[in-house]
Amino acid sequence: MSTQKKAAEEYSMEEKIEALYKLQQIDSKIDEIEKIKGELPLEVQDLEDEVAGLQTRIDKINGEIEELTALTRQRRRESDEAKMMIEKYEEQQQNVRNNREFDAITKEIEFQKLEIEHCAKRLKDYSAEMKVKKKQAEDAELMFSERKIDLENKRNELNSIESETADEMAALRAQESEAQAKIDERLLTAYQRIRSNMRNGLAVVTVKRDACGGCYNRIPPQRQVDIRQNKKIIVCEYCGRILVNEPAPEAE
Repeated sequence: MSTQKKAAEEYSMEEKIEALYKLQQIDSKIDEIEKIKGELPLEVQDLEDEVAGLQTRIDKINGEIEELTALTRQRRRESDEAKMMIEKYEEQQQNVRNNREFDAITKEIEFQKLEIEHCAKRLKDYSAEMKVKKKQAEDAELMFSERKIDLENKRNELNSIESETADEMAALRAQESEAQAKIDERLLTAYQRIRSNMRNGLAVVTVKRDACGGCYNRIPPQRQVDIRQNKKIIVCEYCGRILVNEPAPEAE
């Protein structure tokens, strides 16, 4: 390409400082837009996590109900088979040839009766457990429906705000990228680190009435002279913010 953008290293220190100040103004405007959203993004995320968790819980409970249903069918089948075996053994008892055969068949019948009792006990347990599981599923489904409605409302509210501010945000992001391109990576990293440590997000401030615009501590006269010269990055010795000269109205 015949015309290429200048690399960050090619800008003078004065240009970098001006870009830093402009970047701070842009980021502050972005912060103001983000404040309009308030806690909505976090609330949406929390509700999404809760809805996903409830869905997992519902699926797990339904899986347990299906398992109990399968076990119920199996125990009923075993009980029916045991009853059929008892009928078969009772018929055989009518044709035994000696006491030994009679006793053996009697033991088999007793064993099958114990199987029926065991199946009946297990069926009772399954029935009670299934009742509990169905109640749990019902409660979880109700909560799931309520949280889905809450999530939809919060999403709509957040989408409405994002839609209203989309054009402004896009323009600010473009300006942000343009300003960042003039700042070398090391300085940009330092700026972002300072910003993240400040509650109000101000990493670059001007000197106002001989004081730091961030912490309001007095800046010595010689320090102010150095700031006005724009030859090097100067930070406040009290709060660590980058100090810049108040730009002229026409520059703004």
